[in-house]
Amino acid sequence: MNSFHSAVSLSTLACCVALSAGASPASSQPALTPLNAAQSTLVTAAPAAAISAAEYERLAAEVETNLQRHVLAMWFPRAIDRERGGFHQVFSDAWARRDDNMRSVVYQSRLTWLSAQAALRFPQEKEKYAAWSRHGLDYLAKVLWDAKQGGFFWAVDENGKPTTERGSEKHVYGIAFGIYAAAANYRATRDPRALDLARRAYNWLDWRAHDAKNGGYYEALARSGRVMHESLDPATRKTDAIGTRYGYKSMNSHIHILEALTALYEVWPNPKLQVRLREVFRIVRDTIVVEKAGAMNLYFTPDWRAIPDHDSFGHDVETAYLLVEAAAALKMPKDARTWKVARNLVDHALEWGWDEKNGGFYDAGATFGKVSNTDKIWWVQAEGLNALLLMHEQFRAQTPRYWEAFNRQWQFIEKHQVDARHDGWYSVVSQDGQPTPGRTKSDSWTEGYHQGRALLNVSASLRHLAGKPVSGHKVATQPGAATK
Repeated sequence: MNSFHSAVSLSTLACCVALSAGASPASSQPALTPLNAAQSTLVTAAPAAAISAAEYERLAAEVETNLQRHVLAMWFPRAIDRERGGFHQVFSDAWARRDDNMRSVVYQSRLTWLSAQAALRFPQEKEKYAAWSRHGLDYLAKVLWDAKQGGFFWAVDENGKPTTERGSEKHVYGIAFGIYAAAANYRATRDPRALDLARRAYNWLDWRAHDAKNGGYYEALARSGRVMHESLDPATRKTDAIGTRYGYKSMNSHIHILEALTALYEVWPNPKLQVRLREVFRIVRDTIVVEKAGAMNLYFTPDWRAIPDHDSFGHDVETAYLLVEAAAALKMPKDARTWKVARNLVDHALEWGWDEKNGGFYDAGATFGKVSNTDKIWWVQAEGLNALLLMHEQFRAQTPRYWEAFNRQWQFIEKHQVDARHDGWYSVVSQDGQPTPGRTKSDSWTEGYHQGRALLNVSASLRHLAGKPVSGHKVATQPGAATK
């Protein structure tokens, strides 16, 4: 056990791991009421030592350099496919383009989103990044969108036809990322086509996949939108496109649905969308997260009974940020319960998934036990960096723990996760930071979304802490929120 000890006793934590069977978030939706200060179990510790504005600015400059050199410059304009549209997906460790006969909605959406965010962040480069984001939006709208039956295909081949691996199967995870990308493009360009695509995708998703009885969304869908309770070939394929058994719900899909609905609501504050955003927010915060444990269950029956599995430390810290972001969109940025849940998620990851010797977060392990995968995955390190600074911003008057961990996390990334020879981030390194030789830098699941978002947020937050806020960048924390 490392030095980042939990505020709650292990005996108390152990009794809170399992969710109560049969609890349906749709049938009992509690009001989103902040806890009273007296109800909070947050521990008051010594405040962080004063950190100078110059130190915050120095780190912000380092982070922005990493963003520009190792993320944005790696995919743009290298990934632009001017022949077939969309973005090339597969690049070697030295960034040589390799054949990619498949285009996934997740990858295409994430680069569309990233280029839109760069357009928003860097006004002097807005024109080119906005153009690249529109390029991605065109591919989403004209190729990945099913013109006959609606919804985004999970993947298409080089000719724009659904891939043979899963046929015309669709998945709410991919549809969520299509919504997320289109909403970001609209925010950056104000192109009405982008908002139209985002709304059409949301309406199709809600019509076809929403579970009116239990809340949340069914996940694997046939081309028509019919819910798939089992594979088209159940004898050989048991799990869907993201590894969830057919007929079940997952943490992974629902945190990204939350992310997508938050982004859409920020540019289209529709009352019905707000109802659905609140529903998914409750499900993630109050059902998927085991609050006192500071961890999440991964899989669920349709009526939200948890299926035992491992703990994913990267998803824990990522969800801490997504909950705070969604609460801000719902005009409840000071909600004490949300901040408590988010903090517990980060504290648990530091307690059980943090490498005290080398720095960095492990990939996965038992909720209160042995780490099962000691690899350092690029997206886990990025989400950890983002969440640690978020916690420092909010709770720095109480403790230096998040700032200290943030600095160690950044040092690990700079020293080990970044490829000093070929540039970019290694997708996987060992516990002590050794990369796997020859591993691709980009493929259908590996792109610039996680590290791009983390570096955009972190550099902006550091400048905000230095007293020099970045124009137009959302700041999740609010002075005095839930810190007592």
